[in-house]
Amino acid sequence: MASHQLALSLPATTDAVSAARHRAVDGIRRWNAELDDEVEHAATLVISELLTNAVQHVGAGRILLTARLTGTVLRIEVCDSSPLLPRPGLPDDDSETGRGLLLVSALADRHGTEPTLTGKRCWAEIPLFTSPETQTSAPLVGS
Repeated sequence: MASHQLALSLPATTDAVSAARHRAVDGIRRWNAELDDEVEHAATLVISELLTNAVQHVGAGRILLTARLTGTVLRIEVCDSSPLLPRPGLPDDDSETGRGLLLVSALADRHGTEPTLTGKRCWAEIPLFTSPETQTSAPLVGS
């Protein structure tokens, strides 16, 4: 499978999250990589959660969103200028926030955060699911 990549720089504002999510998902669709609906929905939610977390915690400045398809993995990264690494919380039933990283954890095969020279990078890797048509089975041994 061919390698594809997109990068978007956006202001750290709540208004920018929705527009960036739509631009990123549209860009991923234009790759014509035949991603199934499950991967596309997972990517949409992961992008939204990582961007929202960055906006909530970075204050002013810019955020960089990168999506890269390599082999059988879609990797989504969000870089911001805050050096504080996020920690998953355990929100109670009445909490309106605090579930973003739990959602990312449920949707991604792998995810993490790491410091950078200018802040931090939060990333998630979503595996591509193979369709039944592309799977091969072992030949049956004769009876």
